Amino acid sequence: MHLKIKNKLYIGFGLLSVAIALLWVFSSLYIFRLSNSSEAIIKDNYKSVISSRNMLLSLDEIKNLQTKYFFNPENVLDDSIYAEKLKQFEKNLTDEEHNLTEIGEKETVVQLRAAYERYIGLFSDAKKDKLFTRQTYFTDLFPAYNEVRNLINEVSDLNMNAIVKKNDLIKSSSFKAFIYISVIGAFCFFFSLSVFLSFPVRIIKPIQELKKGIEEIEEKNFTHQLSLDYDVEFGEVAEAFNKMTLKLFEFENSNLSQILFEKKRVEAIISKIKDAVIVLNEEKRIILLNPSACEILGIKPNDVLNKYAPDIAAQNDLLQNIIKDLMNDNYKTNELKPLKIFADGKESFFFKEIFEIKTLKAGENDSVSIGHVIMLKNITKFQELSEAKTNFIATISHELKTPIASVKLNLKLLEDSRIGALNEEQHNIIQSIKDETTRLQNISGELLDLTQAETGNIQLNFLPVKPAEIMHYAISAIKLQADQKQIDLEINCSENLPMVKADPDKTAWVIVNMLSNAIRYSAEQSKIIVEAKQQAQSVEFSIKDFGKGIEKKYLDKIFQRFFQIPGSKKSGTGLGLAISKDFIEAQGGNIWVESKVGEGSRFCFSLNT
Repeated sequence: MHLKIKNKLYIGFGLLSVAIALLWVFSSLYIFRLSNSSEAIIKDNYKSVISSRNMLLSLDEIKNLQTKYFFNPENVLDDSIYAEKLKQFEKNLTDEEHNLTEIGEKETVVQLRAAYERYIGLFSDAKKDKLFTRQTYFTDLFPAYNEVRNLINEVSDLNMNAIVKKNDLIKSSSFKAFIYISVIGAFCFFFSLSVFLSFPVRIIKPIQELKKGIEEIEEKNFTHQLSLDYDVEFGEVAEAFNKMTLKLFEFENSNLSQILFEKKRVEAIISKIKDAVIVLNEEKRIILLNPSACEILGIKPNDVLNKYAPDIAAQNDLLQNIIKDLMNDNYKTNELKPLKIFADGKESFFFKEIFEIKTLKAGENDSVSIGHVIMLKNITKFQELSEAKTNFIATISHELKTPIASVKLNLKLLEDSRIGALNEEQHNIIQSIKDETTRLQNISGELLDLTQAETGNIQLNFLPVKPAEIMHYAISAIKLQADQKQIDLEINCSENLPMVKADPDKTAWVIVNMLSNAIRYSAEQSKIIVEAKQQAQSVEFSIKDFGKGIEKKYLDKIFQRFFQIPGSKKSGTGLGLAISKDFIEAQGGNIWVESKVGEGSRFCFSLNT
């Protein structure tokens, strides 16, 4: 008859609890007895030994005072000290009289009391008898002293012998306690060991069988059956498991055709997608790719399916370039950059996107990765349009230089007094034309800088340069503009800052652009703080104004091309900060803005030292 696991646990751990309780009772009993024995030694005997020692000390001091009295020619005795010693002796003798614990101790203490009183009485009589001689001291008083001392030693020896006897008794009791506790402890240990070795095996074995059965189910082996020769509970579990596997086997056979049909449907949909699609499983094996991907990579599906992608990439440079971010596990942080590929008999451009596929397994709460999808989107048309736009802007900007220069020359000729005097209204018209011409020249210059940034042709002249030199050069270029609005430029830049690796002209241009914006949006007679300070491995430049500030929703757009804050002064093109961003990032630096409405703005960038 099989017992239930619950009953087995009750029996096993019940017996183990009884054994532990026995060990606890015997241990506590003997420890308590040993504790009482130790306490008896301290209480009954140690106190008497201490009292005897103190009486001996007091007796010797009393004897010394008496000796000085008799053998000193002046016969002087300090009565207060003598009385104090008698009081000390009396106290310890009284303590001993109240702590009589050993056989014969009472009789000895009675004799001690009588001898002490006789000894003290002899000294008192001697003080009164002026005829007392030294011979009498040695024949009467000194023997009385020795009698008292011997009786004190006898009391001390009685208690010391008692301590030795009780100590031997404690040792004997300790050894017995050790034997009993060792026997009970050994029994508890071996019983616990038998429970430890037998119960887990009987419980874990069917669990392992069940685990193995579940693993077989995961491997789609629905014919696996468990043995029913187990305890009651596990026998029921095994029977239920076997019924489940039969149901799963039936379900698998009935749905297999439907699953195959859905798989073909997915493959057909992916094959019709014009963009190249490559699907990898969690082991980085290629499990699916459409005709567009095969054409771009120049491979056949049968040559790569179910093969490890890095092994295929070792023989295909393009595939190696496509999956390198995935293998380094940094595809989530990479920006989308055009990928140049020679396809369709021409140079084409693609955007690569990598998506991780996650799913929830049955009975689990956390999603797990089951693979990745790589998509290559053809952006050749958009790239060609972008290049055409860039070339158009560059051409127009370049062509505008000649007529702008001609207009500026003609304006200079009109202002020449040799041609003829101009009235005030004509001067105003010429000045207006000159301002617009300058603005048009600045716009064309910014457009040229923009085209350089877009084509990646920014020409940089890296030099080790002091931050203070860049700062002073930029401020000298903008000083007149600040003075016209009576704006105070507060400069915080130490000459001891480390040199930065930068293009001085491009960096100064960025500072001038930021200062121009700060002056434009600052009130007259206000202040602008221009600062450079050292960070860990860089130098941070910043321009802070106290204007109306920038709303938070515009901060992430402020460095975009042609962006202008709604409601701001429309005096620029919206390209200055975008070009500044390109200049700084091309030098390996960072650029950002900090602003609060009503408190002003702080434009910052950092360059490496």
